Amino acid sequence: MFRALLAGVLAFLVVPYLIPEPNSGTMTNVDAASVGAQFVTLDNLSVHIETQAYTGSCNCKAPLIVLMHGFGASTFSWRDVIAPLGQFGEVIAYDRPAFGLTERPTTWGKVNPYSFEGNFKLLDALISKYGQQRKVVLVGHSAGGQLAAEYTRLNPTKVQALVLVDAAILTTGGSPEGLDWFYQIPQIQRLGPVLVSSIAKTGDDLLRKSFFDQSKVTQAVYDGYHRPLKVKGWERAFWNFAISSKKNDLVNNLNQIKTPTLVITGQADTVVPASDAPKISLMIRGSKLVVIKEAGHLPQEEQPEAFVTAFTNNFAHLLG
Repeated sequence: MFRALLAGVLAFLVVPYLIPEPNSGTMTNVDAASVGAQFVTLDNLSVHIETQAYTGSCNCKAPLIVLMHGFGASTFSWRDVIAPLGQFGEVIAYDRPAFGLTERPTTWGKVNPYSFEGNFKLLDALISKYGQQRKVVLVGHSAGGQLAAEYTRLNPTKVQALVLVDAAILTTGGSPEGLDWFYQIPQIQRLGPVLVSSIAKTGDDLLRKSFFDQSKVTQAVYDGYHRPLKVKGWERAFWNFAISSKKNDLVNNLNQIKTPTLVITGQADTVVPASDAPKISLMIRGSKLVVIKEAGHLPQEEQPEAFVTAFTNNFAHLLG
């Protein structure tokens, strides 16, 4: 028994170093981007953004509308609504660290850029750069909705309106808190990218599950979601994201959000149950609820016209 135990310990100590770290990407984040792609330095990170100028008729300082994508997504998920939303304000969609084409650091100082704190610092920098002397509207989808809501709760003077799209607030994923010591074991760090590399396949399963109408999951959609997997080191970055701290106090304090809020859900969402949206709307007093028919977890992709209509019908509620 002792020999078996010793063999197990030795295997744990040695075997992880015999397994090559996956690195299926072959391009830099810049090379993987399309021609004319925009990158801006925010909080010492090269961040991929997409922008839409204000196209409305108001002779005023247009609001800044910030689009925050969900887990496994990127600015690509806003492709059909970013231009139409320009009628309401200047629009910026950006790729969060570990996703899309934003830089994927492997070392950092005190703040992990993949953590909630790191994401909030990045959002601070974005609002500071683009949101000066204008109203700010945060639009967060899925896990991006959780970030947008918690940022708004903690920074009520920086955000004047909030839109939560199939927000992963009551139903969330991610690794449990309190295991930092375990994740920092060298052997676990070595194996981490191997453990998360399967997202390249399981991500397609999640993508299909996110659509009500499977005919809309075209090859172009797959290609758009696969593009970030061409970037070197995406597996290590995704592991760094997976083990980063996502500790927050949002669920028990949703009623602290006084910012005008619009809650949107796809009627057929099963990734984040559509039944979560009415509960969130009740917890954020005064918020408006819109249910988009024939849409799953990605209403902005499946029903972009209905998504923009939700803005049109509720913009007065959001910004007066």
